[in-house]
Amino acid sequence: MNQRLALLTLAFAMAIGAPAFAQAQRSREPVTLNFVNADIEAVARTMAAITGRNIVVDPRVKGTINLSTDRPVAPAVAYNQFLAAVRLSGFTIVESGGLLKLVPEADAKLQGGAVSTGPVAGNQIVTQIFRLNYEPAANLVPILRPLISPNNTINVNPGNNSLVITDYADNLQRIGRIIGALDVSNATDVEVLPLRYQLAPDLAPVVQRLVDSGSAGTAVAAAPGQADTSFRTTVIAEVRSNSLLVRASNAARLNLVRSLVQKLDQPGSQSPTGNIYVVYLKNAEAAKLAVTLRAALAATGTSAATGAGGAVTTITAGAQGSPATAPIAASAQPSTGGQIQADPATNSLIITAAEPQYRQIRAVIDRLDARRAQVFVESLIAEVNADKAAEFGIQWQNVFGSQNSSKLGVLGTNFSIGGQNIISLQQGAATGNVAPSAGINFGVLRNVNGAFVLATLARFLESNGDGNILSTPTLLTLDNEEAKIVIGQNVPFVTGQYTNSNSGSSGSVNPFQTIERKDVGLTLRVKPQISENGTVRLQIFQEVSSVQASSINSATGLITNKRSIESAILVDDGAIVVLGGLLQDEYSGNQEKVPVLGDVPGIGNLFKSEVRSRKKTNLMVFLRPVVVRDAAASDALSLDRYDMMRGKQEDAQPRSSVAVPINEAPALPPLQRIPAPVPPGSGPALPPIGR
Repeated sequence: MNQRLALLTLAFAMAIGAPAFAQAQRSREPVTLNFVNADIEAVARTMAAITGRNIVVDPRVKGTINLSTDRPVAPAVAYNQFLAAVRLSGFTIVESGGLLKLVPEADAKLQGGAVSTGPVAGNQIVTQIFRLNYEPAANLVPILRPLISPNNTINVNPGNNSLVITDYADNLQRIGRIIGALDVSNATDVEVLPLRYQLAPDLAPVVQRLVDSGSAGTAVAAAPGQADTSFRTTVIAEVRSNSLLVRASNAARLNLVRSLVQKLDQPGSQSPTGNIYVVYLKNAEAAKLAVTLRAALAATGTSAATGAGGAVTTITAGAQGSPATAPIAASAQPSTGGQIQADPATNSLIITAAEPQYRQIRAVIDRLDARRAQVFVESLIAEVNADKAAEFGIQWQNVFGSQNSSKLGVLGTNFSIGGQNIISLQQGAATGNVAPSAGINFGVLRNVNGAFVLATLARFLESNGDGNILSTPTLLTLDNEEAKIVIGQNVPFVTGQYTNSNSGSSGSVNPFQTIERKDVGLTLRVKPQISENGTVRLQIFQEVSSVQASSINSATGLITNKRSIESAILVDDGAIVVLGGLLQDEYSGNQEKVPVLGDVPGIGNLFKSEVRSRKKTNLMVFLRPVVVRDAAASDALSLDRYDMMRGKQEDAQPRSSVAVPINEAPALPPLQRIPAPVPPGSGPALPPIGR
């Protein structure tokens, strides 16, 4: 009875539409489907009434379907069966913005369907993103492409090594399980291979090169623009236990490395008492390191290797000197004596020792032959000068008496500071050899017996002089190595002179002078020392010197101004420290006046001359050490300064001119970026030679 009622209800809904069927939908009662050669659009309207959701049918969706059930089913089950039926007919339903669209399957991927990064369920077309952790995404595309319907897509995002797949949700669940089974790490655990005869630092590069060259031909190259996430076999030397640490991409590769190490780790052919080894150094200087090692062996009482006659020679510390005091020639003669010799030409050590002793020496060499850090010292030297001077003086002379008087009176003032003396200026005025002083001069002339004489002279002068000197020298030096930079001039200083009067017939005179040249300018000398906690100890000597301008033509010689700082400080890596300021503040005041009259307020200025000056000098030195530990940091620092200097040179290029045809100035060339080296066996082949 219920089945018959459901069939009648469905037929009624198809006839009158969804509004009349709302009551049945709200009841959520089971329904029985019985559509035979029914129009797809009509069935879609019925399913919209059953589910209570609107279904929009694309005009291109045409045809009939068969949809029936043997017994009543829930509306959700009926809807899933409807999705399966339209999928078999080449159509599908896409959900977008709460609206269901019935479209051809080929256009479903262009609709605004759901996008998910996790597992999805259902029978609709959705887009899911699969992020891979180990396997390259491009390697899975040939495997998964046949499992996806031809109308749907699979794409690779090489940036984050992920797959973007658009397909039916149930098929995406199966694809997700396949990806989970394939995206696993093939790398083995770290394997420790102890060595008995060979040294780990010598054997590790050989094994690594053999493994890389053997896998270059079989490895799958990454696509252009895609990161290669495949695991590579890694071999690292562990010096303290003389063993190799190996982590392989798979068990077969690990067995290959294990067999290689077993074949190479064989005892040498030399006699245990007559082994000679050559160690090529990477960073240290062979001559200095040889002296250090010989001193260490001598301090422990270690004897040299047995010679041809069987005698044993002991190396004493006194014969070679301590490492700190022994002079090391910078040129190229090999050091002799002892069981450790240096070859400066190849920067290598020749060690004559038994194998156990060689192992001990080699362990010390590996520790000392490490890449030394560098220190880049940026300095800023700022000097500010301020000179001020003020001069004021009034002088006057007057003659009392008539022309026929037998006696004349003279009254006046004259001072030696504050400009020219009024009497000296009057005496030199006739010849023109004496000029008034600098500044404003105010005078009054008086006619005495037809001659003009200077009766009154007033002078006012104020001068200001400011100077700003800024220097930014920079230095790059090795740890615990002194560096020096000098920016200035080499100025000659006369230290003596002699005149020899020849008593011969010619009577000639042979004068000569002895001259000493000194650097005048900026000098910065720094010796850094990097500690284990990252701080930098700096031994600093800084000097700023200059030649005083007023002494250039002096008969007694040149006068130099000198300011220097010598100190030892401790500063953190990258921090800025100020060494202190040399402050000079000078004041001088000279005054000449007539007693009593010069002290009268206001009127007293007519009877005095005054000069005042003040000079202030402030010098500050700022330092910023930056530790450069590897080649990448050094390259970044150098390229930054190179680009800055090249940019300034390009900005200073002259403008193009037809009248002056030289339109280019020298400039640094652009840097050529060196590509990364290609592993052996994986590079492209040489092109054929053209005939």
